[in-house]
Amino acid sequence: MKKTVQIPLGSQHISLLEPIRFKFECENEKIIGVDADVGFVHRGVELACTRSFEFKQVGYVVARVCGLCAITHSLSYTLAAEKLLGYEANDRIKYLRMLMVELDRIHSHMLCLAHTAENAGFEALFMQIMSDRELVMEVQEAISGNRVQFDYISIGGVNRDLTPELSALVHKNLTLLSEKVDMLIGLFENNWSLSLKYKGVGVLSLEDAYTYNALGPLARAAGLATDVRAETNDFPYEALGYKMILESTGDIHARNFVRLREIVNSIEMCRNIIDNLPSGEIQEKAKGKPNGEAVVRVEAPRGELFYLVRGNGQNMLERVRIKTPTFSAIPAMMEVFKGAEYADAPAILASFDPCMSCTAK
Repeated sequence: MKKTVQIPLGSQHISLLEPIRFKFECENEKIIGVDADVGFVHRGVELACTRSFEFKQVGYVVARVCGLCAITHSLSYTLAAEKLLGYEANDRIKYLRMLMVELDRIHSHMLCLAHTAENAGFEALFMQIMSDRELVMEVQEAISGNRVQFDYISIGGVNRDLTPELSALVHKNLTLLSEKVDMLIGLFENNWSLSLKYKGVGVLSLEDAYTYNALGPLARAAGLATDVRAETNDFPYEALGYKMILESTGDIHARNFVRLREIVNSIEMCRNIIDNLPSGEIQEKAKGKPNGEAVVRVEAPRGELFYLVRGNGQNMLERVRIKTPTFSAIPAMMEVFKGAEYADAPAILASFDPCMSCTAK
């Protein structure tokens, strides 16, 4: 009879960015069973949105759910609230919101790639990617006035307009970033530590991606064609150059390349937004108080972000429900670990790009 051992990973571990606990059952070095536990950073955000803040303030509260996709959270809530108010933004507002969401995607993907490089032993490359990421952070700070908690989106519009000087800064920084990303693609493709080491490791098959409802880059790396940007019509993604990025092998290497190619596509869309920005006001009246129930889906950097908002015609909402991509992806993550070598667990985990701040909220 083979002997198995239980090995915990987390909730605090050197390879984890945020607190989540996995318990691996291992047979020698091979993982044969996985258990996961989340919720270590629960802050009661959903309840606070219905007890402590009026509906006009909630967009700024949910922006605090996550520092990496603050814009995506505030946008998702705002779209749901605007649906309940019967308001639809003009094209200029839509373009400006899309610009900030795609910038969110770029810097979030770069953070994940930096940690993937770090897990492969490339400390210098980790620092280089984080340094290059500052090109995006600088642009977002210049547009919104804040570095992380942007508070850019509000019900009825956005809080700051894009000036010609800001447009020039966006073009300049994205041009510099394109050159950096081209170099990264070459490194992740040709360097042994970043490519061959990760090929065939942490595989999620297309069948398992379907079975466990994988989403975001995790699903697209397995060849599962799912992306909210292609499934909803809240924003004119197709007209601005959106392309669904798919790989087929479902391993760490494929997840890295989905993110790299999505960065290239997001840069292209940001340029198209700047070059074709419609005229119009950036703030419009959205009258009334939320009454009824609305559901909104937005493609966050890690996959589908889902918001349910329910109001009864009062300033205080009845319900705000947030389902984040990391929470939805945990069953698929657990499946990927099974059969893998325990030594590969940190690299596999980094390739998931988990966000526990979002998940526990």
